Amino acid sequence: MSAESIQAARTRTAGLVAVTPTLHSLALSQLSGAEVYVKYENMQHTGSFKTRGAAAKLTTLTDAQKKAGVIAMSAGNHAQGVAFHAGRLGIPATIVMPKGTPFNKMRKTRDYGGTVVLEGDTLTEAAAAARRIGAERGLAFIHPYDDEDVIAGQGVIGFEIMEAHPDAELIIVPVGGGGLIAGIAVAAKSVKPGVGILGAESALYPSMKNAISNQHAPSGGATVAEGIAVADAGTLTTAIVKSCVDDVLLVSEANLERAISMYAGAGKTVAEGAGAAPLAALLQYPDRVKGKKVVLVLSGGNIDPRLLSSILMRDLVRAGQVLTLSIALPDRPGSLEAITAICASEGANVIEVSHRRLGLDLAASAARLDITIETRDQDHAAQIIGKIRAAGFEPTVHEP
Repeated sequence: MSAESIQAARTRTAGLVAVTPTLHSLALSQLSGAEVYVKYENMQHTGSFKTRGAAAKLTTLTDAQKKAGVIAMSAGNHAQGVAFHAGRLGIPATIVMPKGTPFNKMRKTRDYGGTVVLEGDTLTEAAAAARRIGAERGLAFIHPYDDEDVIAGQGVIGFEIMEAHPDAELIIVPVGGGGLIAGIAVAAKSVKPGVGILGAESALYPSMKNAISNQHAPSGGATVAEGIAVADAGTLTTAIVKSCVDDVLLVSEANLERAISMYAGAGKTVAEGAGAAPLAALLQYPDRVKGKKVVLVLSGGNIDPRLLSSILMRDLVRAGQVLTLSIALPDRPGSLEAITAICASEGANVIEVSHRRLGLDLAASAARLDITIETRDQDHAAQIIGKIRAAGFEPTVHEP
């Protein structure tokens, strides 16, 4: 892998992929004490940087390979990139996806013209199925990250960042299999050898951290960053990361959720879990970024709408802006009205009310009220709870 091979991929894919902006974020800068810029790869047509690697690989195929078709394995974004560009180039594309892939990513892959095959519970199992099917049918296999042409296509992002902001001091990149960070590191350091490159990897799937540090931490579990939920880092990518990347930081699920919510609220943009990983690293490791000019690579925005809704609501609960109170009430007229009147007088918005009389944990003359309210902040919530207690009731806060 070299700067020249990345420049060649840039020439081949010109006009096929977008040159996305790298813009300053005042909100994230104020939060972190760094000068923060965001590289918006969620503005690619397919919503992800993966379109770059797919285009770079497909443009190297022979006529015979194009006629026979291609096969890829992916949890979603690589699938969409391959399907989209294969469709534009008239190449039949089969995509093997793990069974747990979000519905929106499967649907979009089909909409782009790809034939979707669901095989395996993990990317590793899907990869084995893709190689088997490809060998049986004579299809060219397009790996999502452990391929020189794919890495080169994604590495173009590094040139775009350094051209837009040559004084950048640190670039934070999501890490799954390692293709994106490997390409960016080679490109960026060819322009400015002293620029720092940090990876942001899900703590549940520390495959690259394991590979570069000879550790054996387990991989597995449910993560909001399914796009980087990779059990095994690539062979090519690991070698590049070892030589060009300063460190790989592991980020928690809580910070991944915070980052997704922060992009939606403060950044006014949509980030999937993998795309939010660099911001999660900024939140979790503030000492690594303070006082520096930092570029966060927002790698994609293809998040399931229901998951996004759940994350945004959970973040409001954590902030004390939405809470559910459970209150045992005397079963007599006016009890429910007394609680709602307190909420109204204190400026809380009632979202949902459940009034039950049949709970066996209650006295026969009592009822249970579960009321969900929206407040300004935690202090406002505490004020309302205090007023309810002063009125003779004992509310219990439901934990998120």
